[in-house]
Amino acid sequence: MPGLAALVTVATLGMLQCLRVPGASARKAGGIQAFVIAHSHMDVGWVYTVQESMHAYAANVYTTVVEELVKGKQHKFIVVEQEFFRLWWDKVATDAQKEQVHKLLDEGRLEFVIGGQVMHDEAVTELSSQILQLTEGHGFLYETFGTRPQFSWHVDPFGASATTPTVFALAGFNAHLISRIDYDEKEMMQKNKKLQFVWQASPSLAQQQEIFTHIMDQYSYCVPSFLPFSNRSGFYWNGIAVFPDPPKDGIYPNMSLPVTNETICAYAKTMVSNIKERAGWFRSSHVLWPWGCDKQFFNATVQFKNMDPLMDYINQHTDEFGVTVQYATLSEYIRAVHNANLTWDVRKNQDFLPYSSEPFQAWTGFYASRNILKGLARRANSFLYACESLFTLYLLRYPLGSVDKFWALQQIQHLRWAVSEVQHHDAVTGTESPKVRDMYMAHLFQGIWAVKLVMAAIFQETQNTPEDKLDFPLPYTQDTRNTEDGILQITVYNPLGWNITTIINVSVAYSEVSVYDDAGNTVPSQIQKSVSHNTFDLYVLVRLNALSYRRYLVKHEKSACTKEPDGLCSKNPTSFRGRVFTFDRKPVSKSKNPGRRLRSLMNDCYVLMLNEDTNLLYSITDRSSQKTVKIKQEFLEYFANGDVKQGPISDNYIFTPKGLPVLVSQSIGMEIVTGKLVTEIRQYFYSNTSANEQDYQYAIFTRIYRVLDGYDASMLCNRIEQEYIVGPLNLNREAIVSMTTDMKTDRTIYTDNNGYQMMKRLYKSYSNNTLARNYYPVVRTAYIEESDTRLVILSERAHGISSQADGQLEVMLHRRLWNNKAWNLGYNLTLNDSSVVRPLFWLMLGSKATTSSLHQSGLALEFRPIIMYGPVSGKKTFVTSHNSQSNSSVSSGFLPPNLHLLTLCLPGWRYNSNHTMHLQNIVKGKSKQSEPDFRRILLRIMHLYEVGEDPVLSQPVTVNLKDLLKVLGTVVSIEERSLTGIWNINTLKRWKWKTTQQDGRDLKNDKRWLTKDFIITIQPKELRTFFIYFKEQENYKENINF
Repeated sequence: MPGLAALVTVATLGMLQCLRVPGASARKAGGIQAFVIAHSHMDVGWVYTVQESMHAYAANVYTTVVEELVKGKQHKFIVVEQEFFRLWWDKVATDAQKEQVHKLLDEGRLEFVIGGQVMHDEAVTELSSQILQLTEGHGFLYETFGTRPQFSWHVDPFGASATTPTVFALAGFNAHLISRIDYDEKEMMQKNKKLQFVWQASPSLAQQQEIFTHIMDQYSYCVPSFLPFSNRSGFYWNGIAVFPDPPKDGIYPNMSLPVTNETICAYAKTMVSNIKERAGWFRSSHVLWPWGCDKQFFNATVQFKNMDPLMDYINQHTDEFGVTVQYATLSEYIRAVHNANLTWDVRKNQDFLPYSSEPFQAWTGFYASRNILKGLARRANSFLYACESLFTLYLLRYPLGSVDKFWALQQIQHLRWAVSEVQHHDAVTGTESPKVRDMYMAHLFQGIWAVKLVMAAIFQETQNTPEDKLDFPLPYTQDTRNTEDGILQITVYNPLGWNITTIINVSVAYSEVSVYDDAGNTVPSQIQKSVSHNTFDLYVLVRLNALSYRRYLVKHEKSACTKEPDGLCSKNPTSFRGRVFTFDRKPVSKSKNPGRRLRSLMNDCYVLMLNEDTNLLYSITDRSSQKTVKIKQEFLEYFANGDVKQGPISDNYIFTPKGLPVLVSQSIGMEIVTGKLVTEIRQYFYSNTSANEQDYQYAIFTRIYRVLDGYDASMLCNRIEQEYIVGPLNLNREAIVSMTTDMKTDRTIYTDNNGYQMMKRLYKSYSNNTLARNYYPVVRTAYIEESDTRLVILSERAHGISSQADGQLEVMLHRRLWNNKAWNLGYNLTLNDSSVVRPLFWLMLGSKATTSSLHQSGLALEFRPIIMYGPVSGKKTFVTSHNSQSNSSVSSGFLPPNLHLLTLCLPGWRYNSNHTMHLQNIVKGKSKQSEPDFRRILLRIMHLYEVGEDPVLSQPVTVNLKDLLKVLGTVVSIEERSLTGIWNINTLKRWKWKTTQQDGRDLKNDKRWLTKDFIITIQPKELRTFFIYFKEQENYKENINF
């Protein structure tokens, strides 16, 4: 066939011409080895709901990838987020496909990386939630396949925390991949070939939990989309996913030109050129070439059909190109780099926050976007934390109880899934579309409701009150429903590992009450008019042992008191009354020296001075040191540009203010409520002087507490509680609260990474966008300090925080934005958030010694007692306390103050913790048939302090786990595990990397053994994970001492 011969000749000539390109013969010796890693970046939410994504493309990714990997033995693929894969596995995959997945995993051609439910955000997520979502994914993978992920692929979170590499190291990972770091820092690191290093992210753990880290180059996790020979994107032969339904004809938008004899030359030239460019930024001859991007490989057939001949062509001409290419998994690439035996620089405990992608694109706005979702995500996690331990204690101490353990575990799993899901980097960040936000919130509310049912069932059974219907307040308030008459019972559970003394707040409909414990003893309380004046706030002083709950009874004073045989409740005592004093509204003064008529309010720890000429806070004095700090709190707003033609904009992600913030108020009203337990300052900020009393847009409710004799005052006295009301905002406004002090701080601020470690933030000047680039995330803790004095801010949700002037702090609380950027409009990402938000803060002031409890206080705020309430029925109002807590003394705490009970739960995994036996069970199919393991308890304990942070609390702690846990039952055996539980810590051997700090370093893997008496020593910042097995006990129906 002469026609065919002519075609071959033309094609051959074209190939030869393609090979005659400048530099084509470079690096013949050795050459560059490119690892083509096929992947699909699948956001769990963002623009489209999980259900929409599953239908439009996600299910097809796994179906077609598995099909192509089975057909092509050279093909490989990595799977990252587990939520979509688990949905496909449970609802779509056939038995044949499941068997194929097992085979592909055994062959190493399908690989799970990260292995968590999601690719979590690193800036605004809290440590326990990060661990939860990783554990959820790892538990599924190990139980189902026996596979244990060992590499991360954290390529899309908006900046990189120093906590995440430590978390991944503790989980057994050998390498960590990130991408989004400051554009100018990445440019510098590329230029100097510094994109790979060993990260010792924890200053206390250092070498113990170091991890090799690879930063993606400027092309990030996508292939270069530009093709010099085509107006379509390159290497995306399946095109772009279409919503809501896949096109019936299989033709998608922007499908790349097919690889043919006419295009293969140009494709090869483009791919080789990009590989060589990337090789110039790294020290080894190995190049990671990520093949994929967002929502790719929904048609893996057409993808591999085009890439196969292209890669064959390059390899056939490797001498000319100086490049070889191969399909690879991430582990193969990292192993090749490891085997190169290079010596790597060490990066200490710096993070990569904040993140800017361009000079006027500082991704610091999302620290405060969708404040309500951020608050709900954290409150849901605190409900989960409480229910996990309560359910565990119930099964240990009440093994034959009537609460169905299979049902209860299923309810808990609902919330585990929802809390894991919202950790995604386009979820809790507030960077999703409104319908996806609604999806996250619906899943969280459903999960919260599910664990409420479990907790209610446990409380009702163990308190012998099955006829009394119990209910909860709203998930992010302490309020309860109104009760017009009768007796209201309140059950309060402390999920922490320490005894606590605190004050709870419930809302009631009447002004005269008495409060008793469930033995009939009077409990100190205070009642006062609420802000709305329609109900009353009842504050109750409660004292709770670690991991215990108590019941309290609230009686309307007019209710008749049923006299018990022992004579209790004969005097009908009432709560203390809070008196409300109203002050005239004051206009905001522009003078630098307004009047100074001062009024003092105090408890045993602080003196607060208020300026009656401005109705603003004037100063705080720490009474233990007599140190006074002047402080002024004001609300301001940044104005944002909404027109791209007028300059840079702010959106869900980006904070780009038009100028300095402006005061929002023209007048300030004030009420002061005084009482024996609580003093409350209510400040109302009005946008005009003639506004009606209830027409305030901002408010601060400040509370200080007095602790009566006989109660532990250490934590309750040392906090100044502030609840803010913000909104609804006007359009294109970003609201902050500014705290201006007379402290000398040089604009240096300390903020936490994910509630785990503190980072020192020096103020930096930039050529562009300096204000926004000096914003940082605060997840739980921030402070400023001068010499030995600290002002600490503790938060129960994430915010943005900055110090823009000496001695000043500002916290971004709320954002409402709209812009006309086509991309934002197309995806509905304009953040038109018209909600009213109510964040809660605790402030602490004092010396470093006085404020050393900031870690415990932050956790006490995060995991506040769970309150449950309902009417009381039946004749026996007072019952013998199940917990027998003495009113005169509090028993010793479960843990010392420098250790935190991070996890106490019953995971329910079906796998055998012996790895060999578990793999045998998978082969035999036994793991599919077994029931959840209700004997295995997961325990995590964390040391809260860094080395040298505190002379006492930073010391190592030696604990006898058997003695520690005897209050829960008799310990039979203990296994120490990796962070997510899938490795026995003594068989885990992470790779070691040669570093520039190698001298005198022991390269052997450390092994930690429990003594036969179960004694361990926990070092500063260590996080230790255990499987605990208790002796099975007979059922207890009385005296259940949790």
